[in-house]
Amino acid sequence: MQSYRMNTSAFKSKQRGLSFIGLVLTMALVISVFIVGAKVVPTVIEYQTILKALNKAKEGNTVSEVRVIFDKAASIDLISSVTAKDLEISKNGDKVVVSVAYNKEIELFGPAFILIKYSGSSK
Repeated sequence: MQSYRMNTSAFKSKQRGLSFIGLVLTMALVISVFIVGAKVVPTVIEYQTILKALNKAKEGNTVSEVRVIFDKAASIDLISSVTAKDLEISKNGDKVVVSVAYNKEIELFGPAFILIKYSGSSK
């Protein structure tokens, strides 16, 4: 009988995959993206809620009515980044346009922060 021997050096050179250090670095990257995303997503959700409140507030006819409507919506939806005093209210023809611009700082670690500038207006 003839025996077949495998050449182990040839077999090792064809192995593919992630080394342990590569796996650790990949996991560190994935975890970092997850942490940043977990801190940014709530601010984006709050921004969408603010836009919804701006669209409700444009139904007012006077500046004070617009501010009262926004304050009611902000208290219901727990909006804390913007108050009625921060609103810019103008008229475009017969339509009331309510807009706002604000910055949101998100602390990552130590002295590192992310600064997101939000701005939006009613439709």
